[in-house]
Amino acid sequence: MEPTAEPTAGPTFADLGLPAALQAAVDDLGFTTPSPIQARAIPELLSGRDITGVAQTGTGKTAAFAIPLLAALDPRASVAGGHVQALVLAPTRELALQVAEAVESFATHLPGVRVTSVYGGSPYQPQQRALRDGVHVVVGTPGRVMDHMERGTLSLDGVKFLVLDEADEMLRMGFAEDVETIFGQAPAERQVALFSATMPPAIRAVAATHLNDPVAIAVSRQSSTVSTVEQTYAVVPFRHKIGSLVRVLATSDADATIVFTRTRKDAEEVGAALVERGISAATISGDVAQKEREKIVERLRSGSVDVLVATDVAARGLDVDRIGLVVNFDIPREAEAYVHRIGRTGRAGRTGRALSFVTPHERGKLKHIERTIRASLTEAEIPSPRDVSQHRAGRLLDAVAARIEAGRLDLYTDLLRQHPLAQATDGDTDGDTTAPVATDDAVLQVASALLALAVGDDGPQQRAAQEEHERERAEAKGGRTRETHRAERTERDGDRTGRHPRSDRDDRGRGIRRPAAGTRYRISVGHTHGAQPRGIVGALTHEGGLSGSDIGKIDIFGNFSLVDISRPLDDADMNRIGRAHVAGKALRISVDQGAPERRAPRTERPRTDRRPVHSA
Repeated sequence: MEPTAEPTAGPTFADLGLPAALQAAVDDLGFTTPSPIQARAIPELLSGRDITGVAQTGTGKTAAFAIPLLAALDPRASVAGGHVQALVLAPTRELALQVAEAVESFATHLPGVRVTSVYGGSPYQPQQRALRDGVHVVVGTPGRVMDHMERGTLSLDGVKFLVLDEADEMLRMGFAEDVETIFGQAPAERQVALFSATMPPAIRAVAATHLNDPVAIAVSRQSSTVSTVEQTYAVVPFRHKIGSLVRVLATSDADATIVFTRTRKDAEEVGAALVERGISAATISGDVAQKEREKIVERLRSGSVDVLVATDVAARGLDVDRIGLVVNFDIPREAEAYVHRIGRTGRAGRTGRALSFVTPHERGKLKHIERTIRASLTEAEIPSPRDVSQHRAGRLLDAVAARIEAGRLDLYTDLLRQHPLAQATDGDTDGDTTAPVATDDAVLQVASALLALAVGDDGPQQRAAQEEHERERAEAKGGRTRETHRAERTERDGDRTGRHPRSDRDDRGRGIRRPAAGTRYRISVGHTHGAQPRGIVGALTHEGGLSGSDIGKIDIFGNFSLVDISRPLDDADMNRIGRAHVAGKALRISVDQGAPERRAPRTERPRTDRRPVHSA
């Protein structure tokens, strides 16, 4: 099973003999020349052969198996009741979501073909409903796939195409037994594509046991970065990413910005959070129709939108000259994706900047990207609230000269000098109290207050925000608390422990307690309104004036949520928080009365059997 030699001349996608519907999807996505793994794997898989692909992440392997997988489907055959036709196994939730979105993007011209992802840390019911209604392709983590097989909600009897993606990572994470079980329950007559960054003996044993005379393909990565792009990174703990992004955007002089996330859901959440904070932002992902996508891109070009939040798939072929900043809200898994992302800026002879958010435990991913692109990223500091105020004030002051030259300022000069706080006290007038006198110092103080208000600095809250930023920075630099370590473990191990890495809730739907308790308050948004813990925290801090340390445990119910707030709230606090919005709905906060008949937070139904639950 020796790898075949790489071809000397690369074909185009039109040369690969794709079915018309798949060629149309490839054209829509702007793909013209396949990567080496695509050029070599797609023809072999289309001919019905099994393959083993030794390919690093970042070589385009998802399309290499997604296109032949879709070509093997029979859209007319019934898939109701969990009888799927294709199964892709991925080691993590993030990769499963990313692969599912990519497969969907290639299936746009295959009417009726449905794709879903299943993974640990997410409720079973939506996944069960999707499988019951019928899907052709399932992309999932091994543990959750096993769970659905044991529950009878997923059947492999009709599987024609089976993919094992990042096989070495899957075995390293301890999924070898699950993978063996899944392969054993799939039909003997099926096509298999196995991809792995390395080919150790354990992977060779899997290939020898479960693949039929596979074609072995090995490729190397080709990555290069744009010389006109300043590449930086910042260490940002996960739960501080939104606030950090808002401050980066507030201090950026770029004409337009693209913010990249890993998944469609993340893009929608980040885009909504930016809009809630008054930022001119729009979101595109794999499920945005082509016409709507074109409208959004045109708004970005024209300047009516300044920030675009996008996934990798959705940003394919995007070319907008005014993009001066790319923010990797999630550091990409693949170096090729990193190169593609930052290539959206620094175009048409301009310079650009790329900033990647790296959580403390993702430093290894950063080093991997640096090794691959043969370049070192420069560490950058996230702007503080004080930096934001200074930047905004500077921009206002830069416009002062032009405004003075324009004239017609008498009205404002008179109002300023007549303001009570600009008047001298009796002791400052040398006994002359016949008329109020405006002193230069007093006028300057009033002007300074006006400038502070103009940039959103209302005093004590700004100081509290600055102190919070200092704590965040110390945490990012290594001054971590026990709570921080726990939160980082949840982020890192979420898919294996069953916890959702992008939620403040554990796998049973309970709220995770934050440091301080206090008074429990009820707010009038819940699951039915699309409320998420991150959105609630953002509304309470950015619109409600609280600091992150004031907020404790959050429980989200159907039509309302409960929040522990450590400091007492006065009437002004209650009114301000009540006007804040989450998912477009006002919070309407009140002290919780502790009704005994309250239903439990949304959670999955307890299992009645004693079989172990596998959470990948």
